[in-house]
Amino acid sequence: MNEIIRFENVSYTYPFQTHKALDGISFAVPAGEAVLCTGASGCGKSTLVRMLNGLIPHYFHGNMQGRVRVCGAETATCHIHEISRYVGTLFQEPEQQFFALTVADELAFALECRGIAPEQIQAKIRAEADRFRLAHLMAASVFDLSEGEKQKVALASILAQSPSVIVLDEPSANLDPGATEEFARILTDLKQQGMTLFIVDHRLYWLNKLVDRAFVLENGRICETGSFSILEKRSVQDRYGLRQTRVQAPSVAMVSAGQADGEGFRIENLSFAFKNRTPVFESAAAFLPKASVIAVTGANGAGKTTFARLLTGLLRPRSGEIHYRGRTASPKDLLKHGSIVLQNTDHQLHMKTAGQELAAAARHLPKAERRQRAKDLLGFFNLSDFIDRHPQSLSGGQKQRLVIACGIIKDPDILILDEPTSGLDGLNMRIIANAIKKLSENGTCVLVISHDQELISTACTHVLAVPLARQAADSAAPGHAVGFRNKK
Repeated sequence: MNEIIRFENVSYTYPFQTHKALDGISFAVPAGEAVLCTGASGCGKSTLVRMLNGLIPHYFHGNMQGRVRVCGAETATCHIHEISRYVGTLFQEPEQQFFALTVADELAFALECRGIAPEQIQAKIRAEADRFRLAHLMAASVFDLSEGEKQKVALASILAQSPSVIVLDEPSANLDPGATEEFARILTDLKQQGMTLFIVDHRLYWLNKLVDRAFVLENGRICETGSFSILEKRSVQDRYGLRQTRVQAPSVAMVSAGQADGEGFRIENLSFAFKNRTPVFESAAAFLPKASVIAVTGANGAGKTTFARLLTGLLRPRSGEIHYRGRTASPKDLLKHGSIVLQNTDHQLHMKTAGQELAAAARHLPKAERRQRAKDLLGFFNLSDFIDRHPQSLSGGQKQRLVIACGIIKDPDILILDEPTSGLDGLNMRIIANAIKKLSENGTCVLVISHDQELISTACTHVLAVPLARQAADSAAPGHAVGFRNKK
């Protein structure tokens, strides 16, 4: 069978580093095959992606040894724009690959750059909009999309260019369970049409019927390879810190009014809409008790991140109130008592070192205590070796753990984590789950916006479905919770 990807004894070291990110990698992928690469955070998966799409060596210069061939061309000697004609990449954070302001313009951008006729561009845009059900978003700003919607737009723009290989970096991280199933069906169709798929992902449960082969990386080396069944072995999962291959949705039941009594954040008659858009919330209500871990769930675009921004004072509601400690909390109060960890970690990393990020987040603490707390948290999240590293040089999973540590060190009354495990392996997912549970035991209300069923089953005590229910006429009475469910 015709080989479309080939690595020959490939090693790579990033600039100013001594440790090899990849070490002696060799493998081949035939045309039309779907391959999964998984492993612990920082094992070299993202470096492998950069090798495939030519970012190494054309953008990340470093020290590269060996040969990488894609579609018969050696990536080290091809111009990167030539590689992009047959390799499309869906990055873990799709926002990084947008060039236009609206969905329609983003889908057209690359095609226009290649000089394709306008009527052909329109036909391709319509086809991809239909495939991903994007027709209602064509005029929308890419900045107003949910993370899941951004991912669909990015993949649609890639497919419009008809590549031979699609590289997908953590493609399920931003998708709800229903959207993940739909996404798997789309990839299955593409594979049947002869597309070669190279998938890097920590979440494994959705890939069983899709991938032909899997391999596990550790410290830049391929340590396990075979069919998907090798990942189902408990010994392999434990040794490499992998996710489970089968995940069941958490079992939940409605909370009665009496169970909602106590201290916490009470939301009444909340309404909000973006300019010229359909309201996200209308007269919504909920009760968020202290010392709880609440999974905020809902379909992509339902308003989960908007809800988080309202709770932390980053957005102002059109109407309604949020009560805390017996009084109405202003946006300034919410900012003071709350902390939010955004899904896009780059939006929250601004310092020169990981240690400085924590020190800045802990500026409310005395200097001596600040240092000790930072040291303890870095150790807890397995980041001690990176205290002097620039945050942007960390892997996606390492960045994720760093921004969560920054959120925790602020000692908030309410901590909101937006997809906190989107780039994390099984071991670090469990570390995050333990940190969340420990924080709630100390009285913090933790909201976890997540599609990660494994995390919800492990850490969460309650589930809040978005969109929130409208407040009933009699629901203003203390202790009443609307749209609020408790795990069995």
